[in-house]
Parts: sequence; C-alpha cells; structure tokens
Amino acid sequence: MNSAEKLIIIGTGPAGYTAAIYAARADLKPLVFTGGQIGGQLTTTTEIENFPGFPEGINGPDLMYNMYQQAEKFGTRYAFEEVLSVTQEACSGLFTVTTSGGAYQAQAVIVATGATARYLGIEGEKELIGHGLTACATCDGAFYRDVPVCVVGGGDSACEEASFLTRFASKVYLIHRRDQLRASKAMQQRVLNAPKIQPVWNSTIAAYHTDDAGEVSSITLQDTVTGEQKELELKCVFMAIGHVPNSKFLGNLVDVDAAGFIISNPGSTATKTPGLFVAGDVGDPVYRQAISAAGMGCRAALDAERYLNTLD
Repeated sequence: MNSAEKLIIIGTGPAGYTAAIYAARADLKPLVFTGGQIGGQLTTTTEIENFPGFPEGINGPDLMYNMYQQAEKFGTRYAFEEVLSVTQEACSGLFTVTTSGGAYQAQAVIVATGATARYLGIEGEKELIGHGLTACATCDGAFYRDVPVCVVGGGDSACEEASFLTRFASKVYLIHRRDQLRASKAMQQRVLNAPKIQPVWNSTIAAYHTDDAGEVSSITLQDTVTGEQKELELKCVFMAIGHVPNSKFLGNLVDVDAAGFIISNPGSTATKTPGLFVAGDVGDPVYRQAISAAGMGCRAALDAERYLNTLD
C-alpha cells in the first residue's frame, strides 16, 4: 500500500484535466489515474470548433494534450493505470483506490471517468469513429453542411440530434429499429413534420462503407422485419442510442440514476460519501459537452479543496 495522497483524480478528459489544473495550483499535488483511454472521448474527435479560446478550431487530441501539459506544469502526477475499485475505511475515512498496478490511499477522490457512447458493435466500427461516425451532433454537425447524414435511434435524444442536424445537412435520415418512435409526443411531431428529416422504419445498419480517404460514404441498411438489405449514401452516421456511465467500479459509495449516472448533492459535486466528488459526463446525463465537463472539473477541485481544509 502506498502512502496516502491528498487527492486522487480518476480519469482524464476535460473534467479530469481541469480538476487537476485547479487542484495542482492549490498545492494539493493530485495523482491522476488516466485509465485506458488517455484524454477521454475527445481524443477520437478530429476537429473541435466550440471550445472557447480557439477561433480557428483545434483537434481533440491536441486540446487534450495541451490540458495534460498544463496540469503537469503545476505539479500533477500521472499514473497510467486502470482503476478497478474504490472503497472507504469507516474509521479513518481514507479511500483505497485499487488499480491494475496496485493499491493507493487518498483523503479525497474526484471521479471523472466519463460516459461511453453506445455503438452497434459492427465490424470495423471503432476505426470509423471520428471519420464519419460520431455520437455528438453538437460537436460535429457543422462539419457536414449540405450533405446527407443519418441519426440512429428513436428516443428524445435521437430526435433532438436529428432536429439539430437540419441546420446543416441537406437531408437527415432517422433510422429506427421499430415502426414508431419512443420519443415524447411533442418531439415526435417536430421530427415527423420536419421537411429535411426522413424516418427509416424497421431498419438497422448492417455495414459501413468508406471512400478512398477512409471516410464513411454509405451504409447497408437491413430491414428488421424482412431481412432485406439496401445501400444508402450519406456522409456521416450520428449514433444516438444512449451512453453508458463509467461508474460501476464505485459500488455503493455513490447513488446513481436509472441509467447509471452518478447523483451529486444539490448545488455541489459532492456525492453521498464525504470526500468523494464527481466531475464530467459520468455525472451529467444532460449536457455532455467538453466545456461543461471542464466547468464541472473546476467545481469538483474547489469542492475537494474545501473538504480537505476541514480535515486539517
């Protein structure tokens, strides 16, 4: 067992890095566990145009590396290990963070492990993320002006994504496995009355096809009733079939909603367990944006600092 840290931050991405920057500048000497995907989901995004301070845009890996370096500059330390579990000792209140490389103790922990977008699991799908396959219309919609795109899903989120994309795309195919949407009545009416949106019922994607540059150029649709297949030309597939919060490793230390997102105390990033804080998409079922995650990382670091001051 290693000697106790003041603060451990689990996860990188905008939330984890921002928390590390604030905590390091407060002389908390945070230790950050990066997990398997260093930099989080933004490392799969080729271009970001809505993060403040970059009028010409910046690609995801560059933004995350800049944050990595900024946090390191102020004294953040990194451990390139996957966190397996977190427990708390009843007597001391210390947390034990068990990783792929050992066990660590900390007085406070910030969880910034994000939420993983659901995909279909089709062969070659992972390699296409950021190349005509994405799970964020707000992030990437503006790159697909005047070309056909599709949204996969049938709930409120899928309908919201499809409506948003009509600002840019020439046509938006809304692909759903069933013959009616699961979204609210008002959302259904908005989508079904939109001239640019064309529902594609009883269908799923069976395969992706790419152009010479490796970008999505079309998909193979399969009818879920007849099994019939046909090809549909488009430039981007927007996945909207939900996100999976990376919160299971915390066990009963946190309360979660029905989807697994961590519930924090009102007006705070604190969870039900004193000393355990949440930042970013793992605790945000609504916005899931880079800038909102960064803001939550700032809040979590300030909350953790105040908590640690009460222990002195």
